[in-house]
Amino acid sequence: MTDSKAPTHTAYALKREGKRYGKWLEIGNARQDSAGVIHVYLDRTPIGGFNGYAYLAPIGAQPPLPEPERPGQDSEAEDACL
Repeated sequence: MTDSKAPTHTAYALKREGKRYGKWLEIGNARQDSAGVIHVYLDRTPIGGFNGYAYLAPIGAQPPLPEPERPGQDSEAEDACL
């Protein structure tokens, strides 16, 4: 791998929407240098619900579907109140 400054990954953050659902938001990019070090450049962060976790996916790949925060609870009424 060469020490190119071109990004090799896209950075995503999970923004929770209610107690059970969320969506991935693109927040920046990253590149991996020849030593294996990953340099992350954040353009933005979501307002509210951001816990600091960033998911790095290779350019062109999408992050996995978010899993419910509270698996096993099937109450739609909780989400409607938020």
